[in-house]
Amino acid sequence: MPQITVRQLFIDNAEKLRLTWVAGQSGANNLLTNDAAEQKPRLALVGHLNFIHPNRVQVLGIAEVNYFQGLSPDAQKESVQRLFANEMALMVVANSQPVPEALKEGAERHHVPLLTSSEQSPYLMDVLRYYLSKALAVSTHLHGVFLDVLEVGVLLTGESSMGKSELALELISRGHGLVADDVVEVYRTNPEMLEGRCPPMLRDFLEVRGIGVLNIRTIFGETAVRPKKTLKLIVHLAKAGGETLAPIDRLQMQAATQEILGVQVRKLVIPVAAGRNLAVLVEAAVRNYILQLRGIDSTREFIERHQRFMELGE
Repeated sequence: MPQITVRQLFIDNAEKLRLTWVAGQSGANNLLTNDAAEQKPRLALVGHLNFIHPNRVQVLGIAEVNYFQGLSPDAQKESVQRLFANEMALMVVANSQPVPEALKEGAERHHVPLLTSSEQSPYLMDVLRYYLSKALAVSTHLHGVFLDVLEVGVLLTGESSMGKSELALELISRGHGLVADDVVEVYRTNPEMLEGRCPPMLRDFLEVRGIGVLNIRTIFGETAVRPKKTLKLIVHLAKAGGETLAPIDRLQMQAATQEILGVQVRKLVIPVAAGRNLAVLVEAAVRNYILQLRGIDSTREFIERHQRFMELGE
């Protein structure tokens, strides 16, 4: 399960958000996980101070601090008890607002880190939401070669010895980019988007049988590699002939898909046989995919043209 400590969140964002640790250092190892919203729907990750729908990261801006300062001492004490009774992992006071002593005492007593920031609260929340969506994204590992082909993230899959690496090398030599070879880390960054990354150990490398391990960045230059890419298309290489290709519809109206982490990804099966230029086929498949996104479907256009000819011939 993806998780991150408040300490790591502070280290990664201290400079950008100009964060200062005020109180609650004992809660540095408090965990933020991506299951909070699923297990406890009333808990959101980041948001303004809210007693009814509390957040794991409570943010106090100008209005929240002024409201709290305007309470009587008894009301402040009661509000602090209610606030820290929830499963809060972190509190941030934004807009360079002074931190009420009652909040400092509550943070120390309940082991909740209390930070301050000079940034405005809406900007601070946007940064933290984006950061946490990346850090806590649900992930999996896929086997294949992940490439950037014409600005489209393409995952080449298939059985061993099908020529995935050789095809990737050909595409790279034609100006496309390598993201990952062999193992691809796939993260669901939002409900409908998958982002593919390369494990740090394998970054820049591509293994080609008969040649060995190649450093693509060194051979082809900086523009031949990509740190990450959104996964849009899966190209599966299959042996030509036999029962493997029997289900393939030559006039496929309904695009095939593969589900990954709950997201449907377009999938295309390309038969591999001697003499076939797979690099050209992959480029053509990507171009056709881009046209389909724009509402141009060649298969549908052909079928409609064929139907018109049949109607005229009757």
